[in-house]
Amino acid sequence: MDESFAKAPGVVPVGPVLGIETSCDETGVAVYDAGRGLLAHTLYSQIKLHADYGGVVPELASRDHVRKLLPLVRETLERAGISSTDLGGVAYTAGPGLIGALLVGAAAARSLAWALGVPAIGVHHMEGHLLAPLLEADPPQPPFVALLVSGGHSMLIEVAAIGRYRLLGDTLDDAAGEAFDKTAKLMGLPSPGGPALAKLAEQGRAGAFRFARPMTDRPGLDFSFSGLKTQVLLAWQGSDRSAQTQADIARAFEEAIVETLVVKCRRALAASGAKTLVIAGGVGANRRLRAKLAQAGEREGFRAAFPRLEFCTDNGAMIALAGALRLAAGQHETPSIFVHPRWELASLPALA
Repeated sequence: MDESFAKAPGVVPVGPVLGIETSCDETGVAVYDAGRGLLAHTLYSQIKLHADYGGVVPELASRDHVRKLLPLVRETLERAGISSTDLGGVAYTAGPGLIGALLVGAAAARSLAWALGVPAIGVHHMEGHLLAPLLEADPPQPPFVALLVSGGHSMLIEVAAIGRYRLLGDTLDDAAGEAFDKTAKLMGLPSPGGPALAKLAEQGRAGAFRFARPMTDRPGLDFSFSGLKTQVLLAWQGSDRSAQTQADIARAFEEAIVETLVVKCRRALAASGAKTLVIAGGVGANRRLRAKLAQAGEREGFRAAFPRLEFCTDNGAMIALAGALRLAAGQHETPSIFVHPRWELASLPALA
């Protein structure tokens, strides 16, 4: 068991749980109640702050979390119609992420929990994403396979139960979201590059370009997208660089990423025997990916479960939910503040 967790039978939240997300460049706050569901959530994005730099600047991200977090907590509690004294627990993202940004949320959450005399729990960021579809009206139930795709992760996870995770496949280099962002940048698209490239791809012509589907010609469930990025660079440099060509390359790149993810998901489902696939993380908002996996599910008899678009990117709601589940299982933290910039999902303790 991770040293930051303490088992405490009987320490169960008797009220709503406040969730705080500050792992990177979004400040998210939410209130989740086991009996009533999600009561409120707010989100502040730092996209404009980092746009001129072409990527997230860690120091600027941390400072902006300091400025925005407490006002967002007050706003979220007001939207939920409760006061801080009504809270039964506090959850926050403890990792993985930028250490300075993580510490802002951890310090605020742990201090608030101590002042209120309620338990606090550090949540694994990717577990939050994995559980985000449970916020929907018809939540998927384990066992299932989860595809976690974001700017920093491309992972396939076998979920036997909540808290019981087995890594099936991981990225060997660039994650899918990272490949989207880097490819957009090399073609001169504005930041954030991933959404800009996906939007441009809608104007592309099918078949104008074709790129490899990395590592689909061999067994296994790992991913590798750095070579695909190089193919795009060479195609772009050798083209006429017109607006239509840019859109055509964007479409071919997106198709290559999506088809690769679909192939790996189908393999993972076959290997595990699961009939449900959960898709979460920022790239889970991609329209082509959602459509292709939904179509594959209808054809092959598995369910593709997605969170709503607003819960694909980083948000406080997924942290509040994951924290509420672990607090209800009697898990909480010692008074010390723990954050984990790098943190293996499989190392989490199982729920009782």
